[in-house]
Amino acid sequence: MIDLPVLRLDPDLPLPAYAKDGDAGVDLVAREGVTLAPGGGRAIVPTGIAIALPEGYAGFVQPRSGLAFKHGVTVLNTPGLVDSGYRGELKVCMVNLDPTVPFEIVRGERIAQLVVQAVGNVNFVEVDVLDETVRGDSGFGSSGR
Repeated sequence: MIDLPVLRLDPDLPLPAYAKDGDAGVDLVAREGVTLAPGGGRAIVPTGIAIALPEGYAGFVQPRSGLAFKHGVTVLNTPGLVDSGYRGELKVCMVNLDPTVPFEIVRGERIAQLVVQAVGNVNFVEVDVLDETVRGDSGFGSSGR
């Protein structure tokens, strides 16, 4: 468990919190209401918070399964990456995939989840050949339907 500094940009909105013990993500809420048009309507929705992730950590903004299943509303660039050096307001790129029904996001509504994870940096070392594995270069669809 790490302490994560959070700046509340809207005093009327709750700080992120885990809904249940053992949850991996905290809910992010909408600071503003917006209507997403059907058939791909998009909006950047502010959350009312900024965070200071320590070096070696990243935040991943992910959809809420209920919004996706029930309404076809999801996070467009999932997962949205929050780097440790970013200090601005967290915003969520939302999209409505329902072909006919608009979706209204209400101020204070839970719109996405934030998962904070430790991440490692790598040093890229150019080589002439990569080591062999059982999978090799088998990619998309190689393990079945």
